[in-house]
Amino acid sequence: MTLIRVSEAARFLGVSDDTVRRWLDNGTLNGQKDQQGKLVIDGIELAALSKAQSALPQDPAGVESSARNRFVGLVTNVIMDKVMAQVELQCGPFRVVSLMSSEAVRELKLEPGSVATAVVKSTNVIIEIPNGGKGA
Repeated sequence: MTLIRVSEAARFLGVSDDTVRRWLDNGTLNGQKDQQGKLVIDGIELAALSKAQSALPQDPAGVESSARNRFVGLVTNVIMDKVMAQVELQCGPFRVVSLMSSEAVRELKLEPGSVATAVVKSTNVIIEIPNGGKGA
């Protein structure tokens, strides 16, 4: 079982340590003490809460797609030359960068402040874990 400390749980959930402690106090989360006497939360329980509380913004594209990895966000930067462009989106806590043609940027009228959806469809997804696989 992976045990996650309050400060790490707060970071993963995008809330303050105090919010996690309130959730522990009111029963939203269950905590226990680790071997060092620190308050920890079971990783499975934390993952379930994270998933339950996740709410994606309305996708402005309004299209159906087989791609499940759709990140709605705001364009924060566009770097464009004659042929290619780099477009950055801030999608919640995640920064997504796309390389595309300058023509596509112009056609989509992408500029800082625009709402856009990054669609990721890949056969390769890299997953990393902290501490060489020893957990938190």
